[in-house]
Amino acid sequence: MFLDKVKIECKAGNGGNGVVAFRREKFVPNGGPSGGDGGKGGDIVFEVNKNMDNLGEFRFKKKFKAEDGLAGSANNKFGKDGKDLIIYVPKGTVIKNASSGKILADMFDDDDRVVILQGGTGGRGNSHFATSTRQAPRFAEQGVITKSFELVLELKTLADVGLVGFPNVGKSTLLSSVSNARPKIANYHFTTLTPNIAVVNGFGKSFVMADIPGLISGASEGLGLGIDFLRHIERTRLLIHVVDISGSEGRDPYSDYLAINKELKKYGEHVEKIPQIVALNKADMVVDASVIDDFKSKMPKGTNVFVISAFAHTGLDELIECVIKTLEKLPKIERAEVEEANIDKRDLRQFKVEKIGDKLFEVTGELVFEIMKRVNLEDMTSNAYFQKRIKNDGIIDALKEIGLQEGDLIRIGDYELQYFE
Repeated sequence: MFLDKVKIECKAGNGGNGVVAFRREKFVPNGGPSGGDGGKGGDIVFEVNKNMDNLGEFRFKKKFKAEDGLAGSANNKFGKDGKDLIIYVPKGTVIKNASSGKILADMFDDDDRVVILQGGTGGRGNSHFATSTRQAPRFAEQGVITKSFELVLELKTLADVGLVGFPNVGKSTLLSSVSNARPKIANYHFTTLTPNIAVVNGFGKSFVMADIPGLISGASEGLGLGIDFLRHIERTRLLIHVVDISGSEGRDPYSDYLAINKELKKYGEHVEKIPQIVALNKADMVVDASVIDDFKSKMPKGTNVFVISAFAHTGLDELIECVIKTLEKLPKIERAEVEEANIDKRDLRQFKVEKIGDKLFEVTGELVFEIMKRVNLEDMTSNAYFQKRIKNDGIIDALKEIGLQEGDLIRIGDYELQYFE
């Protein structure tokens, strides 16, 4: 099944905890602290797989988690780092933050590899906290616990030229006639379900052409296959607008032309501004040649219009020559600009105080997490460090502003502490 847009949930690995340990060697009477650091959690990495052409791999698997780092151990031994999780995607995949809609990465080239979420750093063991006045610290640092994020993966075909037009106007036949592509072709009254891409060679040049599945009126509003395939037009440099000039489906060719352009304009994303060459296909089936002249007379001045038959291979050389000359004047496709460089950015100064009950207050936020991961409230020295931090960082003052009084309880993480002046 072809899939070109999917939402997934990703979580980098947690950092391993630092440990509290002391040397216990026979001939070292004052061994001191020897707790090792925790390992770093694994990253979430996206990488292009040239053998993938859609996002079907994500049809059933939607949750991804990298490996956690392991805790440190005695004798200053580091914990093992968590293994990175590599998620493979096809070339042309745009990765977005589902909550903000901002672009995190554009997997534009064959060798693109991007770290989207970094694993949590490991906590420091108690050996890091020894000082001249605190020679036996009985606390260590916890590893960073990472958050889950929802990401949107959106495949946007990377091609120089896109073929657009109603179903059954001969786009697939045209692609097969000018390249080595062999899409399934039949006299369908409905559209194909996947974009077909091929390299076209001619006049000493080459370019990539994509057969965009047929559009219908209302596609920009979700009718038919809707915008599912309009997005594949966004990054083409040039459009060949294929029209069935014979009217074999019982529709008026010029009305078809106007209807498709209307959908491109309503879709937005500047696709209506992409240059177009008009290919009047199925000319071998035309009974009255005046319909061709009539169509040409209605075209805006300067529009390149070619009368072709993809089936009979007539008029194709002139069409391809014009495409090549036009592409030489157009700018190359650009990688989408990254709009959010760090999805998991933490403000380590941020905290929030709230009264949640009678004589009960709660403190949350990144600052609190940073403080709590460094302390062991069961240890007197560590507890003193904690008391100093929440006062110096303004947490106590903020609690007093919302009514904290002596004897009230303060909830911080899993702890409830009673406040005394």
